[in-house]
Amino acid sequence: MDALVKHLLGLMPYGMSDLGEVLEVVGHLKPGDEGRWINAWGAMAQRLQYRAEEAERADKQITASTSFLRASTYWRASLMNFSQPNDSRIGDYARASSKCYERYLELSGYPGQYVEIPYENSFLPGHFYRSPVAVDNAPLLIITPGRDTWAEDTRWVYDGAIRRGIHCLVYDGPGQGYALRLNNMTFRPDWENVVSPVIDFALTIPGIDPSRIGLMGLSFGGFLAPRAAAFEKRIKLLIADPGNISWGGSIISRLKPVSKLPRFLRPSFVDSMMKDYAWKHGVSVKEVFRILEEYDNTSVIDKITCETLVMDGTAEIIPGQAKKFFDALKCPKHYMLFDETTTSQSHCQMGGYTTATEYLFDWIDERL
Repeated sequence: MDALVKHLLGLMPYGMSDLGEVLEVVGHLKPGDEGRWINAWGAMAQRLQYRAEEAERADKQITASTSFLRASTYWRASLMNFSQPNDSRIGDYARASSKCYERYLELSGYPGQYVEIPYENSFLPGHFYRSPVAVDNAPLLIITPGRDTWAEDTRWVYDGAIRRGIHCLVYDGPGQGYALRLNNMTFRPDWENVVSPVIDFALTIPGIDPSRIGLMGLSFGGFLAPRAAAFEKRIKLLIADPGNISWGGSIISRLKPVSKLPRFLRPSFVDSMMKDYAWKHGVSVKEVFRILEEYDNTSVIDKITCETLVMDGTAEIIPGQAKKFFDALKCPKHYMLFDETTTSQSHCQMGGYTTATEYLFDWIDERL
């Protein structure tokens, strides 16, 4: 909960949240209480959606667009710490978030377009952001979000990209965002079978230079993206934020001992986390640790050949794992460590997105 609140505060520079609204919601939260979480964020989202709709009816398009954007953020936030897949609010709030975001794009003129990426017998929802300052045949950055946040929450990356002449394609893969909540897709370890269709789709978009495609993964996406890069050789540049050789093993080592504690000693959030993992991976609670064992890139890490950046922080959730991943890479590689002097030292630079954007794109500018 603390990390997600820090993430939401970090979205303020992009107009996706506001300090007073976030603090108002926090005042209604109780540690470990998923019910209060969804109720408080949902109420704030509904309040802003009403305001946006009233402004639109009054032909106040700027007010409507900014209110729709924050409403969309809070609808998504309400579902980030809620592990009851049979609750009807899962679908209702996901659709409300999508509706608000599309109204924001239409009213604001922000250069984003909703796309449906063909995937097996269904599609992956996403957005293509065309840089307004790009030249012909510009580079493309594909962004893979994490386990809890959604594609649109990576704005600090795609906004930084399009300002610098780089197009962006963001998507929710199986187990993530809308793909999970509206298309009922759960995670899979062979992520190359997710990224390859995304690249196939990207190459149908006019103005993309096929020789300059970057792939960035954040949080759990920082594990999934390297797996894809091991097999998908159309990727020129890989960014893992933070990167992990055996994500499943890291989670098991931290969660399994705590989950075995007697109920009166076990932290309340552990049971919710186990249900959340079971839902997002499409297994029962008893099978969670078994399925997590499949999320191990040890046997494929030497297949990564593209130039790779590993981002890390001195306050990362699982310290040391990103550096182990970096040391194991055999490809051209770079290590970027954020410490307290950057104010971006937390997991995936939460709370310090503006600074992280500057460091990240100063590096990308020279290579993509």
